Amino acid sequence: MFSIGFHEAGHFFWARRFGMRVPQFFVGFGPTVWSRRRGETEYGFKAVPLGGYIRIVGMIPPAEEGESKRATRMRSFIAEVRGAALNDVLPTDGDRVFYKKPWWQRVIVMFAGPFHNLVLAVVFFTVVLVGFGVPESTTTIAAVPACVLPAGAASATAPDPCSVPITSDGALCEVGAAGCALPPASPASRAGLAAGDTILAVDGRRVSSETDVGWTQVQRAIRGSIDTDVVLTIERDGERRQLTVTPIENRVYTDATGDQTMRVGYVGVSPAQAYVRQSVTAVPAFLGDTIGRSVDKLVQMPQRVPALFGAAFLGDERDPNGPIGVVGVSRISGEVFAFDDFTVTEKISYFFQLLAGVNLVLFLFNLLPIYPLDGGHVAGALYEKVRSSVARVRGRPDPGPFDIARLMPVAYVVAGLFLALSGLLFVADIVNPITLSQ
Repeated sequence: MFSIGFHEAGHFFWARRFGMRVPQFFVGFGPTVWSRRRGETEYGFKAVPLGGYIRIVGMIPPAEEGESKRATRMRSFIAEVRGAALNDVLPTDGDRVFYKKPWWQRVIVMFAGPFHNLVLAVVFFTVVLVGFGVPESTTTIAAVPACVLPAGAASATAPDPCSVPITSDGALCEVGAAGCALPPASPASRAGLAAGDTILAVDGRRVSSETDVGWTQVQRAIRGSIDTDVVLTIERDGERRQLTVTPIENRVYTDATGDQTMRVGYVGVSPAQAYVRQSVTAVPAFLGDTIGRSVDKLVQMPQRVPALFGAAFLGDERDPNGPIGVVGVSRISGEVFAFDDFTVTEKISYFFQLLAGVNLVLFLFNLLPIYPLDGGHVAGALYEKVRSSVARVRGRPDPGPFDIARLMPVAYVVAGLFLALSGLLFVADIVNPITLSQ
């Protein structure tokens, strides 16, 4: 709610700063729960806390001169929308209406809302990185699975996955079928490695004690030694030991996103994590990397919809790395705070990361150049400027404000698709939710 209100406050501040009349500032949709008028603006909350809006007078300009008067269903619809918008304009408004303002002022007003979400994302990410730190891998072993499961194995969520027969690719199968067998015991468990062991050296070469660096050295040595003995020097209960482990070939995820896999040497150990505080100078690079991954996810959204539909209505397995909605974010947040294995620091850090992620997505999504999103208004104002410049170069009169009312059919389609996606996420998050166990 705060993120939504802060977003709308960005629009509101600059609209008022440029002299536009703003009769309403509301958080939520539906019936009004509470409102108060201050000056010429009514502030309030509505019953459905899934958005918000400010109403700027004159968002849609009058019809352009020379526009066809021939009656069609589409033109009647556009005229009706235009008329409803212009009914808000009072004779005393003069140049205070949105469409009469310079193009650059309209760009600032519409960009300010998403920009406020970016500001919140930067603040929250800074709190996480500088105040709490980010988890980095140590050379201490956190867990040693009893058996080896390939990435994406269908049996991964079973109560005892080591007792479920699978193929080499992780598909479920019947005992006796070709290529079907119980998962092999992990090389780490056969070698005697245990949770709490700290790896000091690999084949006599000491590994770094610096977080992430040391574990990367261990990982590279293991992944490049398929079916080749590796001698690990470990420390357990204050004593040093040497254990020999033989990595086997296995399919693993290339990174935390779980989108791609590769076949490498594998022994079956996972590192313990330690929270390491970062310098404030690390924030820009972290933010840039996060924005890049978020953009990739937004681009992939259309192709993930069929799988989301299957998870919501057909009983298909939910992709743990797929999209989630407000309900899903809230559920995961609740699970984090209820999970006893997380420290208070980890819980608060994760909560701020969720807030930062939500605001970053709001920033990116609202800047899509599609009407009625903020990015659509920005694109319309920029197009108007380009059109005006071209007309001036050609010695023609300024064509005036871009008639954004013509995009209302597009706006309704986009709004319909967005509502459908929101409903699909709502259902999926309830009937087949993503949980921490995934």
